[in-house]
Amino acid sequence: MKAAQFRRFGGPEVLEIVDLPDPHPGPGQVRIVVRAAGINATEWKLRKGLLNFGDGLPQTTGRDVAGVVDEVGEGVTDVVVGDRVFGVSDDGAGAAELALLTHRAPIPPSLGFVDAASLPVALETATRSLDQLGVGPGVILLINGTTGGIGGVAVQLAIARGARVIGAAGAANQDYLRLLGAEPVTYGEGMADRVRALAPDGVDAALDVAGSGVLPELIALAGGPQNVVTLADIDGAKQHEVRFSSGFQGHAFHALAKIGGLIEAGRFWLPVERTYPLDEISEAHRVSEHGHVRGRIVLVIPPLRSIWRTCSCWLD
Repeated sequence: MKAAQFRRFGGPEVLEIVDLPDPHPGPGQVRIVVRAAGINATEWKLRKGLLNFGDGLPQTTGRDVAGVVDEVGEGVTDVVVGDRVFGVSDDGAGAAELALLTHRAPIPPSLGFVDAASLPVALETATRSLDQLGVGPGVILLINGTTGGIGGVAVQLAIARGARVIGAAGAANQDYLRLLGAEPVTYGEGMADRVRALAPDGVDAALDVAGSGVLPELIALAGGPQNVVTLADIDGAKQHEVRFSSGFQGHAFHALAKIGGLIEAGRFWLPVERTYPLDEISEAHRVSEHGHVRGRIVLVIPPLRSIWRTCSCWLD
């Protein structure tokens, strides 16, 4: 199969498309023909060597995936060959023609592969963060960094839980935040005052997705570090005794199977701003790392020719 891989740490140019052996599922796993694979910040941080999950070199890449099941492992009863599923690729090897999944769910009927591939990591990460903060009915939640994948997902999930959400973003994204259901405020000097204009007594909880050095302000607004979680500022978390939540490791996967109801009810969406073919993954990483993307970037991967000739179920 064709797959993206890097043999050394560095910029997007270290990514290459190589031929790797076809994987086969073990117990509890399924293999999918990948139709789309999302790009998120974890991917380029691993590629640059900024994160280390214990893997050596060379490394494959890609966690968010959507596709069609073509092999099932021992003990699998939740899906069958031909089912459309989305989830988190085992071993972070989803930017490929084939991928193995342990954590997966059926793609909601109204979603195509591209939209489904934008969701898994952002969905699970945002869900875990809201759980840690105890976000529920009546909670006033401030989210710093709301226009990317995780921030946009967190806004909508919090609102679905009955929370009131104040979202901090750039001036150009204020209307977008209103569309998601948040009350927008702009970044920068005076942000705390703008939040207090909307919530004079402060907020109940704060989630930092952007890592823009505002933890002291978030702590003051939320009434203490115990009410703040950051996904992006590990040094600030240590300095200010704020919980740092890294990725979704160790988190029980339950959001994938539950999101379908919100999607089908029209209460949740995550825009995909750009798509790229697999052989342009370097450019997709470059845009993800340096661009100001509203929503997600997704790789589109055509089905394997041999499978295309034997099955008519691969179209969105």
